Amino acid sequence: MGKKIVVITGSPRKNGNSFAMTDAFIQAAQANGHEITRFDAAMKNVGGCHACETCFKTGKACSFDDDFNTIAPAILEADAVVFTMPVYWYSIPAQIKGVIDKLFSFVVGGKDISGKECAMIVCCEEDDLSVMDGVRIPLERSAALLKWKIVGEVLIPGVLNEGDVNKTDGCGQAAALAGKF
Repeated sequence: MGKKIVVITGSPRKNGNSFAMTDAFIQAAQANGHEITRFDAAMKNVGGCHACETCFKTGKACSFDDDFNTIAPAILEADAVVFTMPVYWYSIPAQIKGVIDKLFSFVVGGKDISGKECAMIVCCEEDDLSVMDGVRIPLERSAALLKWKIVGEVLIPGVLNEGDVNKTDGCGQAAALAGKF
């Protein structure tokens, strides 16, 4: 039986390398019978966490009503969450960081989201895999805190320009990741 998988992207480039890998993952996941809900964080209005700790007190995940309140219900219902993004300046891109920070709302709001599976699909310009540590380590630690099981990581270095991922096995790895759910 297929799983409900939420895919959250962090790139503003619709024809970029992380989007190509995201699309490969989604196509393979759907072919495996999974239901996909996709949120392109760069095209959403998600602000940073205000640390007000009033999460879910208004009936919504965040008291500051932004697009995270459309993403949160999908995360609550999901069996798995997949984060996809490029590395910007050795870290998580701002376009998706607000979504990741607002996962805190589930903790504050007393919503048990433990037991989910998660994965990440990440690429960067440089050839050094350690460049992706600024994304990989925070996501791994967040998953541990939330008691999520990481089923896989696709880490593709050496891609900058649109289409560079096609010179790698990144899309193939992303498609193979779908089989781990």
